[in-house]
Amino acid sequence: AAAGGQAAVVKLLLEKGANLEAKDRLGRTPLSQAAANGHEAVAKLLLDKGADLEAEDSTGQTPLWWAAKLLLEKGADLEAKNRLGRTPLSQAAANGYEAVVKLLLEKGADLEAEDSTGQTPLLRAA
Repeated sequence: AAAGGQAAVVKLLLEKGANLEAKDRLGRTPLSQAAANGHEAVAKLLLDKGADLEAEDSTGQTPLWWAAKLLLEKGADLEAKNRLGRTPLSQAAANGYEAVVKLLLEKGADLEAEDSTGQTPLLRAA
């Protein structure tokens, strides 16, 4: 139901005791499935119920990695900056999201992009 975006069905299944952290044969949880398929309502429901944000699948990918991959596939700007001048790579590096950093680098993110204080992703990660 999570991969299909069926929020009402997901809610019902959880209310009846379905395992929030169940994994498919690839090790993906319902949250990873929802993130990979862009089902925001399902992801929010799972998060509200306490889904594990750091659950890794059989290849080491987390729900955040799947969400980032989906956004990049849909044309998200790798170099978009927030009000502090920080790029997605800078934020991922600072928060220790190794798989997301790797994905962003594979897609060509700028290693030397400086934020408003002159910090690069490396400086923020250190």
